[in-house]
Amino acid sequence: MSDRHPYNVCNFCGKTENEVMSMFSSGIYHICDECVCTCHNMIFGPAATPLEEGKQTKKKKKSSSQLLKPSEMKQVLDQYVVGQEDAKIALSVSVYNHYKRIMSQEEDSDSNDVELQKSNVLLLGPTGVGKTLLAQTLAKILSVPFAIADATTITEAGYVGDDVENVLLRLIQAADFDIELAERGIIYIDEIDKIARKSENTSLTRDVSGEGVQQSLLKIIEGTVSDVPPQGGRKHPNQECLQINTKNILFICGGAFDGLEPIIMKRTKPSGLGFGAEVISKKQSEDNIFKKVIPQDLVRFGMVPELVGRLPIITALEQLDEEALVKILTVPKNALLKQYAKLFHYDQVELFVEEKALREIARKAISQKTGARGLRSIMESILMSSMFHLPAHTEIAKITITESCVTENQSPILTDHSGKTVQLW
Repeated sequence: MSDRHPYNVCNFCGKTENEVMSMFSSGIYHICDECVCTCHNMIFGPAATPLEEGKQTKKKKKSSSQLLKPSEMKQVLDQYVVGQEDAKIALSVSVYNHYKRIMSQEEDSDSNDVELQKSNVLLLGPTGVGKTLLAQTLAKILSVPFAIADATTITEAGYVGDDVENVLLRLIQAADFDIELAERGIIYIDEIDKIARKSENTSLTRDVSGEGVQQSLLKIIEGTVSDVPPQGGRKHPNQECLQINTKNILFICGGAFDGLEPIIMKRTKPSGLGFGAEVISKKQSEDNIFKKVIPQDLVRFGMVPELVGRLPIITALEQLDEEALVKILTVPKNALLKQYAKLFHYDQVELFVEEKALREIARKAISQKTGARGLRSIMESILMSSMFHLPAHTEIAKITITESCVTENQSPILTDHSGKTVQLW
């Protein structure tokens, strides 16, 4: 500052330039470094730089965030997922313990007490029973990054397909490349059963999308520092990678495990013969068969023992019956019927679906063996013509879906503003 005029004085404290270390000027106005520090301390508090203050605020925000109790989590899940009581309880407890473990690590970072292991979850159940929805809803409740990966797209390193690191990249992208935030997220790996090896014996040939992928998943599920290419794809030398620690990432795996039932039944059914043997019907033996699963059954199915051991919480979801599917159509916050009613409301049309029609839609989904996932396609086929024609006819005030609309593909009943039935097509 030697080129400044020696008599420049601070407009705040009155000190001259030669009495302070630095003087900052803008035209005829001046402020010294001491007054700058005083102003900073008044805003951020003493002994804190803006960078440190930002870190303290972020840490305080994390530590002060209220973690819902398991019962409170289940109450929120009840608003979105119908049935599956056992699965909701197991997931609520697992997620609560997982994030309680993370928070305890942050608060007692210097403690050498008991080290808590994370409890990843394996969901068993047929398609369309709510496995993905449960994981998505939990992530929404906790406000943490969430990513879905399909195990069938992953192959061993060096083969065409996705590396296991691309699963982590999806989570980092969901966290807007905030690594610290991504390290507290949830990853749902779907179709985990599709990478099972063909038998419980070790494969002698290369299985690039089965047993090899299971081996590749072991480390990231257990917890490791992984190098992730920021643009995805395969890693190559001299490439800059993002480093992420998977120690606190919760992994939820789901699969239909078609073919697991005979393995469980073979282990559990009585083998007695003669008049004294207990007789069990086929339906009775197959009801809730997944609830009797043990880790050894999964190993016989084709999962490697090491991967099964890293998924200690095994929860079975129940097949949805007619009553449950009707509730899925009408009760949850994001119920399908509420969604279509909202769409028609935008065109000033009221949608009404009769109770018998709802039950026929549920029976149709059961016959197609698509679970809740098939409800939307059935509703779309019923309402497609109406959604095509009604926006051009402002005189229509109400559309009614009857049982015959589902069973006989008849057109819905259209009513105008005066209550008169109208035939448009």
